[in-house]
Amino acid sequence: MISEQAEKQIKKLIKPRILRFEASTGEWNVTIRFNSMADETYIKRMEIHVCDRFGDAAFTFPVHSVTKDENDYWVAQIKIKLQAIQDRLFERDYWDFFISVPVDQSLLDQVYSDLDEAQTEEMERVDQNELEEGFRLTVRLRALRPLQPLDLFSLYNEEQDKMLIPFYTKRKCLSLRVEEVHVMARIDRAEISRTYMLTLEGHVVFPFSDVLSRPDIQKKVMLVNSEEEVIAEWRAENVERPDLTEAAASLNRNYDWAGFSLAIDLKPIAMQFADIEEPAYFYFRLELTHKKNGMLYSERPVRILARYKVITGRHIIKLNGLKKSLIVKRNRNHSLVFRIAPYTIAGAFKGKVRRGLNRVKRSKVFTSIYHRTFQVLSHLPMKKNLVMFESFFGRQYSCNPRAIYEYMREHCPEYQLIWSANAKYTELFEQHQLPYVKRFSWKWLMFMTRATYWVTNVRLPLWMSKPKHTIYLQTWHGTPLKRLALDMDEVHMPGTNTEKYKRNFLAESARWDYLISPNRYSSEIFARAFGFENTMIESGYPRNDFLYQKNNREAMDAIKDRIGLPKDKKVILYAPTWRDNQFYGKGRYRFELDLDLRRMQKELGNDFIIIMRMHYLIADHLDLSEYEGFAFDYSHYEDISELYMIADLLITDYSSVFFDYANLKRPMIFFTYDIADYRDHLRGFYFEFEKKAPGPIVLTTEEVIQAIQKIAASEFAVSDRFDAFFEKFCSLESGHSSEKVVQTVFK
Repeated sequence: MISEQAEKQIKKLIKPRILRFEASTGEWNVTIRFNSMADETYIKRMEIHVCDRFGDAAFTFPVHSVTKDENDYWVAQIKIKLQAIQDRLFERDYWDFFISVPVDQSLLDQVYSDLDEAQTEEMERVDQNELEEGFRLTVRLRALRPLQPLDLFSLYNEEQDKMLIPFYTKRKCLSLRVEEVHVMARIDRAEISRTYMLTLEGHVVFPFSDVLSRPDIQKKVMLVNSEEEVIAEWRAENVERPDLTEAAASLNRNYDWAGFSLAIDLKPIAMQFADIEEPAYFYFRLELTHKKNGMLYSERPVRILARYKVITGRHIIKLNGLKKSLIVKRNRNHSLVFRIAPYTIAGAFKGKVRRGLNRVKRSKVFTSIYHRTFQVLSHLPMKKNLVMFESFFGRQYSCNPRAIYEYMREHCPEYQLIWSANAKYTELFEQHQLPYVKRFSWKWLMFMTRATYWVTNVRLPLWMSKPKHTIYLQTWHGTPLKRLALDMDEVHMPGTNTEKYKRNFLAESARWDYLISPNRYSSEIFARAFGFENTMIESGYPRNDFLYQKNNREAMDAIKDRIGLPKDKKVILYAPTWRDNQFYGKGRYRFELDLDLRRMQKELGNDFIIIMRMHYLIADHLDLSEYEGFAFDYSHYEDISELYMIADLLITDYSSVFFDYANLKRPMIFFTYDIADYRDHLRGFYFEFEKKAPGPIVLTTEEVIQAIQKIAASEFAVSDRFDAFFEKFCSLESGHSSEKVVQTVFK
């Protein structure tokens, strides 16, 4: 392993950037530019790695040729032969491209010459044996602008009816994704005239070479609201695009009629929403209709995406004596959006100032100044007895911090208790009448740097240097089933790699003064996996006090009344975890619902309802409208403990929720449809989950239904393995864990 400084300097020295991606039926050819300071011999020894996000499959291809361009950069060609790997590429959802750089002492010597003495001394602590054994550094492969439209080169797998699409991520990294076959719609130009006519020009891409070659295909553009209800629709005019055909000539793709254009009168649409008092957003969709087996066939409507930052500018229209602003732009998900909003000069000015401030806040300079300010203020005198609480990045009033806060509010009046709240979730804290400050505000800065105590259940950013006077209580948020931190062989999370993740985790855990553990089993794992050497509080989890203190029919009925659930049906709680390799971006994970809710409703709907609770990192929103009265989405409900309380039965997978739910001594089902991949590739388990899980393990919806029916027939008896599980994992829980923690840390 080399130091972080050495790693950064090597990346700076090499600096690989994609110049061009070319495709043919048998191979991909990637042209890569390297820094002129790099040595030609090293470049010739480099390789391109195509790695899946499970970490168990990778394909390696050597540099084909190296030359110098007119600007004195090194330019290398790498050919990726598809014949041997194409079928395997369709076996995973995502693949990423890396440059593998051989690292030896001569390369480090070149790096040393550009660093100061202190950094060099740190880098010299390199394991020479590791270097002699062929140590290699992998560098994510990024592209130079302008970015190519890589979706022209998608591959189609007829047997699986899926397509493999090369694309550039938001950070310009080259990746591949495998998806169900669908049309891809792109906008090239959007413009609003003085008469409020919106002109759209764009093109579509489809992996079948003949569909877009004929002028008789039909393209329909629709405008929908957030509920996907159609507001308006228009027939688009076909436009010839020989440039796309030329770009995809190596694959024999014909995109002659892939283009489209249309003019939309925005006045009638705006009139429908003339009385709105808040901004309203509408989204563009495109539906492609073509001949299939001699008949017209319509592909499912898709989002119209903007590759570049398309924005029409603000246009003011007067409707019913009131001014409205109209704008068409690209949103954060790159979708084309129509926005209509009330307009006043004061409001427009405030909006302009707000957008300007947001741009400043997002700048690297401001971020650097803010972080440095935190470090400086951390030397200010301590504010005695100030306790700062935070749960799940300030998004919730929940979990162990909530339980500790509520105990201290009642029993420790001498302490000032303040919550750190994400700016988007402040309404939640106001509803509970909680004292809070907005996370990352200037006021928050003053409170966090002067606080006597920090109490949180997740990691805090490393730039938050802990003041010497602050005691950091890390409550954590679950009993470990899946491997954590240093115990993970491979890390499949966006924005990091295995080495960096573990290094950062050690730096974070070194700041913890106290760590709460729910049982002896967890204490041993936490100490090893987190590299934790300070005080472990083996008390049980404070959040579970509620399950002992409020476990009665009156409390359960009150919760059901408050959230609007029927009392005459049994409640199933479905609470799955997230998958490391399924993500949209850093901190935003996707989730594919494998439960067949339609079938469950048919088989169980007379006696049961199901409430869904997704993990806090999952970004997807569930659409349960077709299961009204049976399935309910409570993913954003503030405290899962109340959902445990009203649930007669839990369905989960590898989430730690079942350790907490076990305190209620109620039955559980483990729906682990992807257990082989999860166990063997993603995380791995700390104990023999399949043998010792306190409930049946099932793989399909049919097995889930059968298990529920069997549990109902037994009058909701727990599994034969439950008692041994409870003794090992729940024996410390008694309803007084909060009291134990407070007496240890605060008294």
